[in-house]
Amino acid sequence: MTLTLQNVSKRVGVEMHIRDVSLTLDSGSLNVLLGPTLSGKTSLMRLMAGLDRPTEGDILVDGQSVVGMPVQKRNVAMVYQQFINYPTLSVYENIASPMRVSGIDKATLDRKVREAADLLKLGELLQRTPLELSGGQQQRTALARALVKGADLVLLDEPLANLDYKLREELRVELPRIFAETGAVFVYATTEPHEALLLGGKTATLSEGRVTQFGPTIEVYNNPADLITARTFSDPPMNLLPMVKADGQMSFGGRSVAAPASAQGLADGPYKVGVRPHHLLLHPPQGACLEVEAAVSTTEITGSESFVHVESQGERWVALTHGVHRVEVGDTIPVYFDPASFFVFDEADRLVAAPAANGAG
Repeated sequence: MTLTLQNVSKRVGVEMHIRDVSLTLDSGSLNVLLGPTLSGKTSLMRLMAGLDRPTEGDILVDGQSVVGMPVQKRNVAMVYQQFINYPTLSVYENIASPMRVSGIDKATLDRKVREAADLLKLGELLQRTPLELSGGQQQRTALARALVKGADLVLLDEPLANLDYKLREELRVELPRIFAETGAVFVYATTEPHEALLLGGKTATLSEGRVTQFGPTIEVYNNPADLITARTFSDPPMNLLPMVKADGQMSFGGRSVAAPASAQGLADGPYKVGVRPHHLLLHPPQGACLEVEAAVSTTEITGSESFVHVESQGERWVALTHGVHRVEVGDTIPVYFDPASFFVFDEADRLVAAPAANGAG
């Protein structure tokens, strides 16, 4: 199955929820929709599923338009963050329900239910009803039902958000293998850049209903087409500082550093430089760097990491460093920008230089 969206838009009243989206999703592919809340991920999935009709454009399956075809006639499975189960049925019957409708033989049905249940750590809960389960267990039941349905299109809208950390990480590793084996088109929505990277496949970044870029996940991460994509694919968002390139140097606030090799060929003039939080350094790196004095505005310590928020010359940045880094609010500290980590954007916010893919990106 191939799912194609051609210049699809969705208007609700005067608001545009989806804006001129064109995508082609192939059989057996894993496709991540990455964007913040209200960027259009769920709206786009509802259009793919046939729950909503586009205001403009067309949606095709294997080259045939399916706009107007009721969702009941499509072989689609969808799991929301807000799980839905049949409250009077056991976990076993909840998982088995789509296969019973299809008339699958009893032995195959039983095998598939138990395989899905084991994968999702539900094997000991099969005789319970949803009301006897925790929220995470109910979400896993809904996910298992979608996996056994044998759908051509599987839509997963932040399906792991309600699970505990350990199970969430296990499933992030396991799901790509499951996706590859089914031959279905999988679409997985998330707000978390690191989840997109863990899942792999292809990623479409969304902002205000637009797909800003679509391609292999690591390619989009390493070479974001524009500033919006780069900030979407960074958590916390990418740090920005205005720079002026002149005579092989890049300058900010009266301080300069040699332009990275990737930017040496750029014309002199103003640019925006983006640096991901884990490359805003609190200790000087080896080699040339741009050192800037900044005031600490707040710190967040998670135990394994510290987020240090700073301000300098009207700019706000956040540094992500490993371990516990103790600084006091109001302290003035040096922060360091390594040119090897620079993403350089022109005045139209288009990417014009990026770090080497195997380097600081």
